[in-house]
Amino acid sequence: MSNLKVTLYKELELKISTQVEGISFDPLIFKYLDLGGRYQEDIHICFEHAYETHAGIKFPVGFLSPHGLKFNLRWDRRSSYSLILEKGTYHLAHHGEPIFPVEFLDRPEYYAEKTSDGTNMANIAVYAREGALAVAYSNECALKEKDHDCKFCNINATKDTYGDVEGIGWKYPKQVGETVAAAYKNGARHLTITGGFVAERREVEYYLDVADAIKEHTGLEDFNGTACVGAPHDLSIIDKYKEAGYRTIATNIEIWDKNIFKALCPGKELQCGGWEHWVKALEYEVEVFGRGRVRSNIVAGLEPKDSTLEGVEYLASKGVIATATSWNPNPGSALEGHRSPEPAWHYDLFKKIAAIYRKYGFTYEQIYDCTANPTSIYQDIYRIEDERLPVFKAKVA
Repeated sequence: MSNLKVTLYKELELKISTQVEGISFDPLIFKYLDLGGRYQEDIHICFEHAYETHAGIKFPVGFLSPHGLKFNLRWDRRSSYSLILEKGTYHLAHHGEPIFPVEFLDRPEYYAEKTSDGTNMANIAVYAREGALAVAYSNECALKEKDHDCKFCNINATKDTYGDVEGIGWKYPKQVGETVAAAYKNGARHLTITGGFVAERREVEYYLDVADAIKEHTGLEDFNGTACVGAPHDLSIIDKYKEAGYRTIATNIEIWDKNIFKALCPGKELQCGGWEHWVKALEYEVEVFGRGRVRSNIVAGLEPKDSTLEGVEYLASKGVIATATSWNPNPGSALEGHRSPEPAWHYDLFKKIAAIYRKYGFTYEQIYDCTANPTSIYQDIYRIEDERLPVFKAKVA
C-alpha cells in the first residue's frame, strides 16, 4: 500500500472516531467564519445528528481533512476530539493537541437563490457534496400518532426543535422542481427524495408529482433520482416510481435481526407488514429497477455485527446495495443517552461491507446513484482503493 493510502486510511479512522464520539467546541468559535456566505451551514432536514441540540445557533455542515475526506460535524462537549482556533486557523484536535488544520466546506451557489414563492432554496434541497442533493419532503413521521416511532429515530423531535427556527415545513413539488433545476445548473447530478412516514397513497402521489415537476423544470427525463419510500402493502405500487422517472429506489429496513426489528421498529412491524414484508419489497424492487439500483440502510450498532453483515450479504446477493450508518444516540429519540459501539467496531464493519460490495460486483457509480450520502465510509474506501480522490490526481500532476 502506498504511503498516501496509508495516510488516507488514518484520516478515515479519525473520521469514524469523530462520527461516533462527536467533536467538542465552543459555538462562539464560528463567529469569525463567513458561515452562510462563503461556507455551507448545517440545515436540519430529517434528523439532528449532533449529540446536543442548538436551535438558533448555526454550525458548519462539516470540513475537509488535509487529503480531501469529508468529516461531519457532530457536536458533543464530552468528546476528547475538538475544534480549536489558533492564529486564525481552525484545527481538529485530540485532548487539546492539534491533529491537522481543517477546511470548511464551500456553500453551493443555489443556496443563495429563492423559489418563485420566495422560499429559500437551501431549505428545500440540502447539498450533500459530490453533486448530490437531499430533499426531505416531510420533517415528521406519522408513526408517532400511535406511539410507533422507531426507537432510535428523532425525526419528530428534530421538527419540534428546529421547525420554527429554521422554517422547516412541507416541500411542494414546484419548489422542489425549481430548486433541483437551479442546483443541477450549478453541477449537481443526483437527488434523493425522502421523509417521514405519511399515508401510503399520499406518499406515492407526492413522489409522482415531484418527478413531474423536476422533469418540467430541468428538462431531463432521467434526473438520476432516488425515491426513498416505505415498503408498500401493494408491491405493484413500486412500478409507479420507476414509471415516474426515478432511476433508483430505497426502502430502509433499519435492522436485520427480526426480533430486534420488532422491538425497535414497532411501526414498521405493526403498520407496514413486518420484517418479512420489507424483505419481499426489496426483492421486488430489484425486479423492477434492476440489480444495483435498490438500496436499504441498516443502522449500525443496534444489533450484533454478525447480524448486520448477514443482512448486507443476503441483500447484496439479491442485488440490493445494503448500506450501514453509524448509530449515534440522537437527542429526542427513545435511545438518547445510550452509547454506540466503539469506533474500531464501526471501522471493521465498514471494511467488511466494502468487501461484500466488491464480492458482488457493485461499482462505485451504482453505490453513488443509490445513496443519499456520497461521502460515506464505504464510498471513501472505494475512493481510496480506486484512487478517485483529487489528492491522487494532484500527486500524479
